[in-house]
Amino acid sequence: MGEHGVASAAVDARGRVLAWSADARRLLGHESAQVLGRPAADLLADPLPPSARRRLVEPDHWRGRVHVRHRDGHRLELQLDAHPLRDAADEVQWFLTATVPELATQLRRWALEQFPVPVALFDQDGFAVSTNAAMEGVMGRLEHDLVGRRVGESADGSRRLKGFEGLGEAVDRVLRTGETMPYEAWLHAPGEPREHAWLISLSPLRDDTGEVRGMCLAAMDSTEQFLARRRLSMINESGFRIGSTLDVSRTAEELAEVCTEHFADFVVVDLLESVLADEEAAVPPVSGLPVFRRAAQRSVLDGCPEAVIPVGTRHTYDEASPPGRALYTGRALLHAGEAVVREKWAAGSPVRARRIEAYGMHSLMAVPLRARGVTLGLSVLARHRTPQPFDEDDLLLAEELAARAALCVDNARRYTRERAVALGLQRSLLRDGAPRQAAVEVASRYRPASSRAGIGGDWFDVIRLSGARVALVVGDVVGHGVRASATMGRLRTAVRTLADVDLAPDELLTRLDDIVLRLDAESDDAQSAESPGEIGATCLYAVYDPVSRCFSAARAGHPPLAVVTPDGAPRFLDVSAGPPLGVGGLPFETAEFELPEGSVLALYTDGLVQAPDRDLDDGLGLLRQALLGAGGPLEETCEKVLGSLLPERPADDIALLLARTRALDAGQVATWDVPADPTFVARARTLARDQLAAWRLEDASFVTELVVSELVTNAIRYGGAPIQLRLIRDTALICEVSDSSSTAPHMRRARTFDEGGRGLLLVAQLTQRWGSRHTRTGKTIWAEQALPAE
Repeated sequence: MGEHGVASAAVDARGRVLAWSADARRLLGHESAQVLGRPAADLLADPLPPSARRRLVEPDHWRGRVHVRHRDGHRLELQLDAHPLRDAADEVQWFLTATVPELATQLRRWALEQFPVPVALFDQDGFAVSTNAAMEGVMGRLEHDLVGRRVGESADGSRRLKGFEGLGEAVDRVLRTGETMPYEAWLHAPGEPREHAWLISLSPLRDDTGEVRGMCLAAMDSTEQFLARRRLSMINESGFRIGSTLDVSRTAEELAEVCTEHFADFVVVDLLESVLADEEAAVPPVSGLPVFRRAAQRSVLDGCPEAVIPVGTRHTYDEASPPGRALYTGRALLHAGEAVVREKWAAGSPVRARRIEAYGMHSLMAVPLRARGVTLGLSVLARHRTPQPFDEDDLLLAEELAARAALCVDNARRYTRERAVALGLQRSLLRDGAPRQAAVEVASRYRPASSRAGIGGDWFDVIRLSGARVALVVGDVVGHGVRASATMGRLRTAVRTLADVDLAPDELLTRLDDIVLRLDAESDDAQSAESPGEIGATCLYAVYDPVSRCFSAARAGHPPLAVVTPDGAPRFLDVSAGPPLGVGGLPFETAEFELPEGSVLALYTDGLVQAPDRDLDDGLGLLRQALLGAGGPLEETCEKVLGSLLPERPADDIALLLARTRALDAGQVATWDVPADPTFVARARTLARDQLAAWRLEDASFVTELVVSELVTNAIRYGGAPIQLRLIRDTALICEVSDSSSTAPHMRRARTFDEGGRGLLLVAQLTQRWGSRHTRTGKTIWAEQALPAE
């Protein structure tokens, strides 16, 4: 209580001093005669707080702090207790006691007042009873204007300030439940020039019995931390949203969307025309101003009314303009303030000046889009609805987003170029049309992947073989891009070369496996030779003979082929899967089947039946269903298969080859057994001539007789029994002679006096093509010649 003890006084119902103690005289310096009968309010340095005024009206006991004026004029803080008493006339008299707070109490009070964090104390009814100077600054009002009001209440007490509604509800909850509650708010306090992020602690205040008698509100300004988190979150979000597709224009749109959703009111993105035309971009150009195309624009207003240039329009930037300087220097520029914006951005463009004026643009940034040392475009960001101007942190954020977008644009540009090269290479390597042959009717489809992986190494082929036969091939190289397409081309060429040798399917795949291993070793020379299988592939090779209707096939890790016979349902042929190409050391197996004429074969790559949301078995089931009713046109069946299995955005390339088998009737094939007797050569010529007459191909008799004479003579002289002569009338006239010898003939240069050595040279010159193939019992020498024009 200090040296003055407890000062006491009495005040009547009209507020006049009735009694004055000696301690009161010593505390305030006023003698009794100087204060008795005078209004007690004259002693106050500040008006009573609203809570005290309410107690005077009720009346009720009140305890609190007041500031009084000492006789010598200095202010003095007292702890005051006011007790209402009623006299005989039932009028309220007030008995007052006052003490000087102890030093510790004063220190607590000073700490509250001088604490840099805004603090306010509320009574149990939610009315403010005390605030510190920091709170006064935030709210823009003195303590006596804040005391007696609820959180966020306007100066006249008629409404709740915007943004404080949720905080008022939180205060009521703490007073009701007695639970401490954190509260985060983004609001514009009346005493602050802009919005701030506040981390507010609401703590109940309890008396000695534990009853809630009030609440303490402390507010920490967390704006910097909040903005830093928001920027970090925005940058993280941009990593998912910007560059979601490998499309240049869509990437520009995504940049504009992210910026307007978070910190800009209007954004335009301009890309160099050379970027959109897939050329190397450079700034400055060799001559003239760089040409841009408006790639994207977005606004918080509907329809982008601020825009001067429509999307897709070509335009340029003057070198002296802010965008021009940003482009030529490669550094982002920021201009804030309506006067500065009008001066810097509106010069030389009346239309732009009117837009800036009409929408009140007060802050703009020009940020170049640069990636890998190349300028690709420019983004312009503006604020007109957001009251705060852009600051340096916003400029850094815009530069970060622009850098991410530029990298995505450059990746998209490079991907588009590589995809075009790979697709062009792929299409140039794929057959343009089926070779002229009568063994099968074919239809095919190729669909490149739409994913970021790029074009893959899927291919198919139809190869005309000797004896009216045809080879059907489908393969898939591991990987994507130009390298996969190039590898596909090499393997396709290798298959064609091996097919010309007329190898059986299993032997052809064995040779192809060796080629893949060699390619893999070559590719590892610059890296490491310890990772075989880097260039892997799958392949299915099949041969169909329309004379015997025999179909043979072998697989190297490829999906099974399907067949639909004219009288049956779709099924998958039992052909051993075999290892993928590039593994090495494992065997392949050939399976043989006899197919009725009109059977439909389906060869495809795994992209058709496999997808991220579908396993192989489900895909094969869908393919089987799609092949039902494959007796119609093959082109329609192709569309039906793709419509049933093709996803909207294929993750892998898809190749599909359908082939309907045909059969040569007996009237198109003539076969004779040839005895190992040189005198039968003349008879063989006669048989061939008579058959050509029956086929009405007399014009081909001369050449055919020479071919038959040479091939039969060679078989009798160098081969072994049994010997067989066969003529086939297909899309060409085919002459075949088979024997039991495995020694293949070859052309040689005959000297002047040699009696032999000219036969095969004549055959090669008189026919379209000739060759030999090994069979299970020996070999077959064949020659083809064009049919005479009808």
